Amino acid sequence: MAGSGWFGRFREGLAKTRQALAAQLDGLLGREIDESFYDDLEEALLAADLGVQATETVVARLRARARSGELGAAVRTPEGLRQALAEVVLAALGEPAPLRLEPPPAGIVVLGVNGAGKTTTIGKLAHRLRADGRRVIVAAADTFRAAAIDQLAVWTDRAGVELVRHAEGSDPAAVVYDAAQAARARHADVLIVDTAGRLHTKTNLLEELKKLDRVLRRELPGAPIESLLVLDATTGQNGIAQARQFAATLPLTGVVLTKLDGTARGGIAVAIADELKLPVRLVGFGEGMDDLQPFDPKAFVEALLA
Repeated sequence: MAGSGWFGRFREGLAKTRQALAAQLDGLLGREIDESFYDDLEEALLAADLGVQATETVVARLRARARSGELGAAVRTPEGLRQALAEVVLAALGEPAPLRLEPPPAGIVVLGVNGAGKTTTIGKLAHRLRADGRRVIVAAADTFRAAAIDQLAVWTDRAGVELVRHAEGSDPAAVVYDAAQAARARHADVLIVDTAGRLHTKTNLLEELKKLDRVLRRELPGAPIESLLVLDATTGQNGIAQARQFAATLPLTGVVLTKLDGTARGGIAVAIADELKLPVRLVGFGEGMDDLQPFDPKAFVEALLA
């Protein structure tokens, strides 16, 4: 379980989603468990942005519990309904999935559309890894967007980690090659690779991603490589569409969910796990350097349904 301070932030960040969901769930208390009950429950879950597939999964599991006699009187009280929902939502989320960082140097390729919080995520992740005693190098491989390298430099300076950069417009694969060489020569523990963000509509950039991945795997043979997609939680189901497009290019290993504190649709975390079969590895609230933490499914469910 996350620490009490972080859980408090988690709870606060999910307040909009929790309040919206609670308002609809209250109307289900004391009802007969019939088709109208399930219809209204589906409406409540969809409003929280669990998405159609995840909502159907959750409701199907509740139906199965009702048929077995487990549900019955449980939904007569707020705590009973919350507990029943918590158990099925937690099952949909799965177990915690920490980053794979051994043996070093591990590679972390960070993907995402512009505006999702990719650059800030890299800075916060670098800060977190360095605080854990790891030596981190960041590769500025988003060489297409104006000022992208300079923005990343601000964050890596704040995190106190090394940045490998070329001039704007340079070959991104060359940046990754040099960064991988530096990671091996300097005995770095983690190499984080930034990538261009206009990827879900630009075929040439999607192909560039494949090239970066090939270079990284070739230069760090046998190293664990994470491909993390940064998604803005406020985009809701549009984020699912983005994830599918990225996943068609690279084998994604997880999702970083940002801006959870700015949405009433925090159920997107459940949709990601259920529809895409991808673990949410990290979540972020706010702009502070410590506002990125490993995703704890149990803490998430408690904060969502408390």
